[in-house]
Amino acid sequence: MASTDWMRRRSLEARGGNAAQVDAWDRSASDALALWRDGYLGQLGALNYSADTIEGRRDALKVFLNWCAERDLIRATQITRPVLEAYQLWLWRYTRPKSGKPLGWSTQRNRVATVKDYFRWLTKQNILLHNPASELELPRMEKRLPGAALTASQLETLLAVPNVTDALGLRDRAMLELFYSCGLRRSELCNLEVADFNAERGTLHVRLGKGKKDRMVPVGEQAIAWVKRYLREVRPRLCLDTRTQAVFLTGYGGPFNPDVLSRMVSAWMKEAGLEGKGSCHMLRHTCATHMLEGGADIRYIQQLLGHAKLETTAIYTEVNIRQLQEVHARCHPSGRLVKHESSPSC
Repeated sequence: MASTDWMRRRSLEARGGNAAQVDAWDRSASDALALWRDGYLGQLGALNYSADTIEGRRDALKVFLNWCAERDLIRATQITRPVLEAYQLWLWRYTRPKSGKPLGWSTQRNRVATVKDYFRWLTKQNILLHNPASELELPRMEKRLPGAALTASQLETLLAVPNVTDALGLRDRAMLELFYSCGLRRSELCNLEVADFNAERGTLHVRLGKGKKDRMVPVGEQAIAWVKRYLREVRPRLCLDTRTQAVFLTGYGGPFNPDVLSRMVSAWMKEAGLEGKGSCHMLRHTCATHMLEGGADIRYIQQLLGHAKLETTAIYTEVNIRQLQEVHARCHPSGRLVKHESSPSC
């Protein structure tokens, strides 16, 4: 715990971070794009959109407004359908400065969809007489399967990475166990409060998950044992303020940031020899896949993961080919190796 105590003594100023940047967009005109962007984002907050959704749209509009500013397009009335189509083409051709890779189709689609919604809102506010984005087509999405889930042996190797003789290692093991047992999203684990965990009933109350929806999920006995041990032995040592309700605390005594959590899990993956396997979402994916292989009904998995649509959960049935392999081995003429002189040696 010496390293933890050292981190606690660091001042807030010494922890680093970027200062808030002020944009240089022109807001002087009554129909300035930047001026009404502020009102649009405020309206999303009034409609109870999640902070992540608002932040995503803020980022998407930042890219669009910067693109417009470079072309002296300041006012909403200057934007026409050809202008928006040129922006969409620019998104398609854009490559990331560091990696040189193009934007993914989902990123392009989200950015164009945000612009469409923004101009729809401008039209409703009577800033524009007609909506130039009404006929703008969104890019078609690719139907891509998620990567292969962790095998039982890979999962066992990953869970063994944290040093459970150390306080922070015990905390890390408890987080990994809960990720795998409940299929949580990283933000859901960060937002867990002590009152949400009921060891006696074996349940976890996930509050305000994706779409601001609550759900109750079961917790496996193994995860319960590790979380109980963490709450008993470690959390009291990390908690600096009794008003802090978060289950999992950092060395600073506060709740985790989702990005920090992702980096930690990625580092553990790398240490376990699973580099490139992903991070928090891989454990969620592994949870769903292992339950499906164990015979769980797809609707129960949907409820566990908190998917709004069954189609989202159904993608795991396409990844899991164990049953198809069994049928193939039983029914296909070459499904079983018949030993004779011409057979290849194993």
